[in-house]
Amino acid sequence: MRNHSNNYNMGDDENQQLHGNPTNRPVGSAFCRSCCGRDYEPVAEKLEYDYTRDDSSGKQPQAFPRIRSRGERYVDSYNDQPWACSMGTNEENGTWMNSADQAGTIMATLVWLLMLYSAATVTLLTITSGIPPVLGMLYCFLVSMALASHAKTSLTDPGSVPRAAVPCESQRQTQQSHSMCGQCQTFKPPFSHHCRICNRCVSRMDHHCPWMNNCVGAANLKHFILFLSYTWTCAAFALSLFGWNYFFCAVEECTFHPVIVHLVRVMTVLCIGAFLFTSSMLMNVTYGILTGIGTIDRLKKKATNTMSQSDEEPIELIDVFGVAGYHTWPFPIDPVFEDYDKVMGYSMPQRLAREQQLTERTKPFVRIPQKPLNVCGDMLPV
Repeated sequence: MRNHSNNYNMGDDENQQLHGNPTNRPVGSAFCRSCCGRDYEPVAEKLEYDYTRDDSSGKQPQAFPRIRSRGERYVDSYNDQPWACSMGTNEENGTWMNSADQAGTIMATLVWLLMLYSAATVTLLTITSGIPPVLGMLYCFLVSMALASHAKTSLTDPGSVPRAAVPCESQRQTQQSHSMCGQCQTFKPPFSHHCRICNRCVSRMDHHCPWMNNCVGAANLKHFILFLSYTWTCAAFALSLFGWNYFFCAVEECTFHPVIVHLVRVMTVLCIGAFLFTSSMLMNVTYGILTGIGTIDRLKKKATNTMSQSDEEPIELIDVFGVAGYHTWPFPIDPVFEDYDKVMGYSMPQRLAREQQLTERTKPFVRIPQKPLNVCGDMLPV
């Protein structure tokens, strides 16, 4: 299901580094946070209120949540994502999966077949004593991480803009007007684009990748980078093994089985192509992070010769890999962003209403809509 806890700031105050009461933290916890690069405390910052509990049944009512100060971060764990057992790219689908592009489905499946072919070839080399078992296990681990990253990139919502999205507080204060998508008829955040294949507006969209069968946007950019990195490492590792065996090893133990020789030749061609392609894509993604200009925006600026007029700022790594700690960066798990609204470029009326209740001595509540969520009458005022 498309559900994960999001980190938010209580407004756009300068005090964005306050996490509860820092003086009450144990020394060991502070040392772990500094070493791991974890920039938030999930226990202290989690919203201490169960929105799903029914207090009208005679049970003891819940205590009021801790009142937050302006600028203080908190984790909103309320699940407002759809729970429908359906796959698609619509807002009502519970699992994100693009099935409208048949060519993309074939190309994404081909990635898995080629990666599994390479893992099988290296496994056969290990069984026939062509390479040491440790190297074979290492390569299979890299392949498994690449496939896991590919699955996360394909099945993760890239940052689609909901129909109820509204501008963030900073955007409302600094901009007089806001863009609207002519296809979705909704608010269009900065640096977002409408994908005609996914039929959704995607926040900070870089491009639609047919090999992923999905868009690459703000929410799955980390998984895409991990897939490119692990695939590049697999290709370089395999080419190094084959090159060492062919050029530097002359003993009889280095001779491959006659049948495996043909498999290795095919795999060598595939590894060369994968190495060149992923190298190009990694340089493209790195350029986008350093300049803050995505692939689509860069092509538009080059077409209109306005690259010199770009005023975009570089994308911070915590806006790609999250603040959960450096130990989470190499793994294809959803990042916890420092400020989810800032990364996505939009906010939601329901979340703003919950945030307002944190600064007031009022009991949080959840309004049960009597109409579908896309009806404007159900949206809380901003």
